[in-house]
Amino acid sequence: MSGDGRESEGGEEEVRGARRIPGPRGAADDLDLASVPLPPLPPPGGTAPDDAVPEQSAPKPERDEPEPPAAEPAPGPEAADGGPEAGTGAEPVQGPGPEAADGGPEARPPELFVSSAPVDLPHQVLKALLGAWALSACSAEETAAVEDHLTGCAPCADEALRLRDAVGLLHTDGSLDLDPTLRTRVLDGCFGRRPARIPVPEWAAPYDAETARLDALLRDIGDSEWHAPVRLQWFEEERQVSRRTTVAGVIGHLMAVDGLLSAALGLDDPLDGGKVPLDPTERTETYWSATRRPPTRAVREPWRAQSHELIRTASFAGRNVAETSVSYGSFALPLQDAALDRAFECWVHGGDIADAVDYPYPAPSAAHLHRMIDLAARMLPGALAGRRGAGLAGPAKDLVPAGAPGRSLHLEIEGHGGGDWYIALDSPAAVGAPERAVAQVALDGVEFCRLVAGHISPVEAAAGQEGDREAIRDVLFAAASLSRL
Repeated sequence: MSGDGRESEGGEEEVRGARRIPGPRGAADDLDLASVPLPPLPPPGGTAPDDAVPEQSAPKPERDEPEPPAAEPAPGPEAADGGPEAGTGAEPVQGPGPEAADGGPEARPPELFVSSAPVDLPHQVLKALLGAWALSACSAEETAAVEDHLTGCAPCADEALRLRDAVGLLHTDGSLDLDPTLRTRVLDGCFGRRPARIPVPEWAAPYDAETARLDALLRDIGDSEWHAPVRLQWFEEERQVSRRTTVAGVIGHLMAVDGLLSAALGLDDPLDGGKVPLDPTERTETYWSATRRPPTRAVREPWRAQSHELIRTASFAGRNVAETSVSYGSFALPLQDAALDRAFECWVHGGDIADAVDYPYPAPSAAHLHRMIDLAARMLPGALAGRRGAGLAGPAKDLVPAGAPGRSLHLEIEGHGGGDWYIALDSPAAVGAPERAVAQVALDGVEFCRLVAGHISPVEAAAGQEGDREAIRDVLFAAASLSRL
């Protein structure tokens, strides 16, 4: 062996023309290249490939095997003549040989690395890569090229920002449902900058909001879901009753009862021809029986047009219209309370429809729900007197003059839209007062509304109760009696 690890020139003839077969190697992603031994060097020959072969050190000896002696370098010309390097054992400094200069076996190969420098790509190609760049699906070279391009191209930079924002909506951990308060916030922002010349009256705002929410639900459902079965529930005397209809039938029911407000404002009643009843249940039965075919989604447009016309007319009519009497047959309400009653029923039946089509439908805003609870609390003394006259409630125990504080029940509504109300127990003309309270009932706001709507029975109402048991029972059953079809 010579000093550089090669065989003598005589051995070159024996391997001349033979091609080296490389051994197997692992993938670069799976192996540490620095720890993998490189294949042995092939002997030089005339037909050896011109590719550079990396230099290698001699393999280490096995354990307990003597290490072979290091080969001595061949003496150079100066050492042979007794020059300064003779007998020193130092290796002579030599320049690259002809094979190393031509990329032969002694040439050192370039190191393996991944370049992240931007590549030169045309504008159209870079523009087409923006979507992949926003999704972080580009290679390192493409990413560098795109980001270098965005620093000098304003249109592509704007498009890249829009795509990155769109990618943020693709996360599965976020809900795609709109915030239920979005409409209110947008309208408040618009009116704050440019107030409406003719604003919607404050007492009509709950009806406006609930009809808009229900209309948004109806726009989202398909044609077949308009025929989904819906069960309407309410209380009559001491028992719960129900009626089956469809989603379209519920909208027809709302339109028929809203006609009472239309008639009070001088607008057209949707129940034309003949003598129109005033009782909400009779009006609904009249509308359903007059419909020759099962109602379809075509009922949505006239219902929505009617609600828009009611709000528009009330807005232009001024303040005095709020006290206009609206007759329900057996009782009457001022228009401002009738609009609140219609908002409550629109929310309740919107929830019935949402349950039938498996649609999320939250409760109204806290301010609107508080007003609905307040209306029910103000109607409870009259409902108590009506049940007492029918023999369904206990007798009055302490009659007082009209306007005087009488025996009361403290109704405490907790949570969303909550507050405190004092219900007069013995006379609808009396005034509820904290100092005359003989009982207390605590209920969640939405739970109380479900009781008033007839969706849960007074016995099932999860109420905190304290005090006069008879007064508590009479008030809970009076709240359920406020429900109707």
